[in-house]
Amino acid sequence: MCGLTGFWQSSAGADHLALQARRMADLIAHRGPDDQGAWVDEGVGIAIAHRRLSIVDLSAAGHQPMQSSSGRWVLAYNGEVYNHLDLRRQLEQASAAPEWRGHSDTETLLACIEAWGVERTLQASVGMFAIALWDRSERALTLARDRVGEKPLYYGWQGDTFLFGSELKALRAHPAFNAAINRGALALLLRHNYVPAPYSIYQGIHKLPPGTFLRLAAGQREVQPVAYWSLAEVAERGTAHPFEGSEADALDALERHLSNAVCGQMVADVPLGALLSGGIDSTVITAVMQANSTRPVRTFTIGFDEKQYDEATHARAVAAHLGTDHTELRLRGDDALALVPQLPAMYDEPFADSSQLPTHLVMKLARQHVTVALSGDAGDELFGGYNRYSLAPKVWRRTGWIPPAMRSRVAHGAARFPGHLVDRLPPAMTQSMGMAQIGDKLQKLARVLGGTEIHSLDDLYVSLVSEWPDPAGMVSGGHMPPNLLDDRSRWPRLDGPVARMMALDGLTYLPDDILVKVDRASMAVSLETRAPFLDRDVIAFAWSLPMSMKLRDGKGKWLLRRLLDRHVPSELIERPKMGFGIPLDDWLRGPLRDWAENLLAEDRLKREGFFDSRPIRKAWQMHVRGEASFGYRLWSVLMFQAWLEQEGVA
Repeated sequence: MCGLTGFWQSSAGADHLALQARRMADLIAHRGPDDQGAWVDEGVGIAIAHRRLSIVDLSAAGHQPMQSSSGRWVLAYNGEVYNHLDLRRQLEQASAAPEWRGHSDTETLLACIEAWGVERTLQASVGMFAIALWDRSERALTLARDRVGEKPLYYGWQGDTFLFGSELKALRAHPAFNAAINRGALALLLRHNYVPAPYSIYQGIHKLPPGTFLRLAAGQREVQPVAYWSLAEVAERGTAHPFEGSEADALDALERHLSNAVCGQMVADVPLGALLSGGIDSTVITAVMQANSTRPVRTFTIGFDEKQYDEATHARAVAAHLGTDHTELRLRGDDALALVPQLPAMYDEPFADSSQLPTHLVMKLARQHVTVALSGDAGDELFGGYNRYSLAPKVWRRTGWIPPAMRSRVAHGAARFPGHLVDRLPPAMTQSMGMAQIGDKLQKLARVLGGTEIHSLDDLYVSLVSEWPDPAGMVSGGHMPPNLLDDRSRWPRLDGPVARMMALDGLTYLPDDILVKVDRASMAVSLETRAPFLDRDVIAFAWSLPMSMKLRDGKGKWLLRRLLDRHVPSELIERPKMGFGIPLDDWLRGPLRDWAENLLAEDRLKREGFFDSRPIRKAWQMHVRGEASFGYRLWSVLMFQAWLEQEGVA
């Protein structure tokens, strides 16, 4: 795990180019504290800089930017290619391997590019990566990103300078950077609580979409990303040609695929562990790790004083059963609240998934003991874990026949019932729904059903994954840019609405929320995280499974649960899905109230000129009075306001 940045501008002196590139890289030193380097070609005006977190081949042979053996290619690379030793063997068998200088995957990538070209190399590589590659022969720059988007990469023109880098703060450090705030992206933030690719919070600066690469040649201005892999196509192919074996065959195949992925991702020349929440996904990964390890795996978890958010007890029991070397940190409200002022700098553009707080703290805990940690991310999207996959069809079957106007009136009445009162009902009345913190979820569902535009299960899904009902109308001079949720002609061609939900989550929520959260939270403390569920073969296998092996009896992850039966007693994991949340609603009414009130002050909102203050003030006042729970909705505005303040605009 590392960081890269660079720029291409009109010719300048080599010393000037290198100095500027290093200044940009210094701002992402947290991504790579172990080594630094810069490479420039003053005749062309290209500069590439790199910060290294040494994981594989800790020697100087892994230094970047790295040149190929022929000298044609120069590479700066962030990530890991887990199958790079297999790629080396393929090159050696074809007599296409250079004389190896070390055993880094960077050197392997360069050799593959030399022998096969860029696109074939990307298709053959299994891992997570962001790449900046300079072709000295053709004077062309290639940027590429891994299949699902684990590693970030921004790019864009600022005047006559082309900028690129792992984080926006590196781009902002270049003197040519002068981008205005993208008000369309701000509307998307209010809708999703994140800014989805290809947009960024700045006009003219883009995120390279997952599974794509772009090539910029001398004299070229317009660039268009080209897909070398598509999750939508994998989903369509898997459902068109489903797994045909028995359930027992599927279980064996799942364990085989996951074991291969986990073992491949356990390769490192530094200490390694696992993030263990006690939920199904992280327990599966930890169990497979321990089954393939000769020593206790290091595991880490965060506990909360608020019982409704605390999974530490479950993680502790799982760790004891598996025999891991377990470390637990009890999180108090003050610990998380002290982190709030650091979030804008950490996430670099407004990002409003409130689980960013405990996520960063568990990364910080793990980094005290290991340099690499495996996680259970993506299990929900692949195996049907989110509550909406089972709840939305059930709700639609019961309410879809009601005329929209009548359904809206009933739903608006239900939405007025405070969610925190539902949470106080006896467990026997709520556990049957299979969810924790059920009050807020039911209140949001009621608000969604109150919309008269809900005419199908697809409509219901879009509303469920949206926060503010009219985000474009809330942004002064705003609009809703073209995006996947609104353009159903671009949706994966899948028959079932639940399959479409899962695919859309994999194309949007997973790369733009979950993986952003994990990358920034871990890189802030120089920790590399790896996600075995995102292995290429695991993804393809999961999409070949029939829905009955994912959702059954109102529960998701049926096949994952059966796999866990081989490793962990069912009573350790069979409980309502909790998620990695925080008591945000209560904190905003309590210890965060003054901070929030300052950021949401009406005169401030009007003076800054980004928002219509009326819906924001109304939601804030209702929230403070306990008439509604709008914490997650308000968090997007608060994160933008805090980011704006840090940028010096406020």
